[in-house]
Amino acid sequence: MSFRLLACIALVHVVSAAAQPAGKPALTVSLVTPQAQDWSTQITANGSIAAWQEAIIGAEIGGLRLDEVAVNVGDHVKRGQVLARMQRDVVEAELAQSRASLAEAEAALFEAKTNADRARQIKDSGTFSAQQVDRYITSEATAQARVEVLKAKLRADQLRMDKTVVRAPDDGTISARSATLGAVLQAGQELFRLIRQDRLEWRAELPAADLAKVKPGMTAQVFPASGEPIAATVRALAPTVDPKTRNALVYADIKTRGEARPGMFARGEIRLGAQKVLTLPQGAVLLRDGFAYVFRLGTDSRVLQTKVTLGRRQGERVEVSAGLEAGSQVVVSGVGFLADGDLVRVAPAAAR
Repeated sequence: MSFRLLACIALVHVVSAAAQPAGKPALTVSLVTPQAQDWSTQITANGSIAAWQEAIIGAEIGGLRLDEVAVNVGDHVKRGQVLARMQRDVVEAELAQSRASLAEAEAALFEAKTNADRARQIKDSGTFSAQQVDRYITSEATAQARVEVLKAKLRADQLRMDKTVVRAPDDGTISARSATLGAVLQAGQELFRLIRQDRLEWRAELPAADLAKVKPGMTAQVFPASGEPIAATVRALAPTVDPKTRNALVYADIKTRGEARPGMFARGEIRLGAQKVLTLPQGAVLLRDGFAYVFRLGTDSRVLQTKVTLGRRQGERVEVSAGLEAGSQVVVSGVGFLADGDLVRVAPAAAR
C-alpha cells in the first residue's frame, strides 16, 4: 500500500472522530427560554382586623330603671331601631304636670292680656292712673314670659320622655352588651357597642422604609387565620410612626366580610403595581446546598450549571431576579440528574 493511500485513510479516521461528539450523552432533555411577564409588585405585612368605627350607645338620662332589653350581641340592627326601654312612670307624671302648668299659665296670660288691652284703651280718660296702667302691662309681660318658660320645660320633659327609649344611631351589628334588665342607670352609662355599617378594616403594620411606596386607593388582599382571602382597599396611612417599633399603620377597608372578625390577626399583601420580570417553570430550578441553580445549554451540547437568585412565585412559575439572561436556553426536565459540564441530547420536539 502506497504512502499516499495510507495518508488518506488516516485523514478519514480523524475527520470521522471529530464529527462525533466526545462521550455519551448523560440525558435527553427539553429546553425553555425565560419569559418576560408582567407581575404585580406587592408588600407583605401583618396586622389585625378591627371595626371601622365602633359606636358606644349609652343612657342619656339617669335615675331610671331599665325595663326592657330588646337586642343581644351579634344582632344586626337598623338606624332608629329600639334597643332598650327605661321606666316611664316618673317622666310621664312630670310631663303631665308641665302640660297642666302651661295651661294654667296660658289662662293667666289671657286674663293679663285682657286687662292690659283695656288699660291701654282708657289710659287717656283718666280712669286709671299711669301707675295702674303700667302695672297691667307689666303683668301681661310677666305672664307671657311664664308661658314661654313652661313651654321650654314641656319641651325638655318631652325630650326626656323620648330618651327613655334607647335607639340605634346607625345600621350595624351589636358587638357588646352591658345593659342589665332592672338596673338603675346613670347618665352616660354604656349599654351597647355597635359596629357601624358592619364595616371592617385591616390595620397593617409597615416599616417606615416601605411606607412611601403605599398610596390610598391601592388594592390589597387579606388572609385571615381561617377562611378565603378577602379583597381590601387602602383608605389611609397613619400620620405618625411608632417610635418603639418604627412601624406605621396602614388602614385598608375590607370589601366583603367573609370569615373576618374584629380582633383577628391577618397577613396581607398590598399591591404596588405591575412590573416586568423574567420567569421560568419551577421544574427548571435546582435547589442544592441552600442555593438555586439552572442548567444552561452551551455551544457544545454541554450544560453549564448557573447560580441564580429567585424572587416570587406565582402558580408553576418562579421569578429569576439575577444570574440569567433573557435569551438563554435552560434545561427544564431532569435537572436533578445533571451536573456541570454534562453532555446532553436535546429532544427535537421540545427544542427552542
